[in-house]
Amino acid sequence: MKKSLPTFRYHPDPVSSGVFAVSDVACGCCGAVRGYIYTGPVYATSPLRDRVCPWCIADGAAAARYGASFASGHDLATAGVPRWIVDEVVLRTPSYLSWQDPQWLSHCKDACAFLGEAQATDVARATEATKRAWMEEYGQSERNWLEVTTGYRPGCNSALYKFACLDCGVVLFAWDLS
Repeated sequence: MKKSLPTFRYHPDPVSSGVFAVSDVACGCCGAVRGYIYTGPVYATSPLRDRVCPWCIADGAAAARYGASFASGHDLATAGVPRWIVDEVVLRTPSYLSWQDPQWLSHCKDACAFLGEAQATDVARATEATKRAWMEEYGQSERNWLEVTTGYRPGCNSALYKFACLDCGVVLFAWDLS
């Protein structure tokens, strides 16, 4: 039986982003069949992909039991994000699917909320602050921004993942290439 999913502050819609799938598989951590299973990246000593439920991610049981992490905390820690927030993202938040290791963005000394792959309209409406942040993050120029974003479509070889600052609301893009 499907239950309402737990809330994830830093990944508010993991079903839409594709990391939780409807499933009748029993969770490898708690043993319950809860109606959803995690299909995103996980780093652990045992294979956990497609074997852990959202609730065991949210309460930290999967991280504690299997030494699992769901994202790298390096970029967050380097940006000065407090350890307790880094731990929430790494140990109790579902990650997202990308070609390379997912990069979790931060702003205002907090982790940003992951909002999925950017849509063409998100990219076309990007503010100057969003563009500047992307250029600074990736060492790119305005010309490079235009090359990457002109004709951008989700699902292609150059992906932009949308994040939003939970404090000031600025939208940021993580960039990934196939």
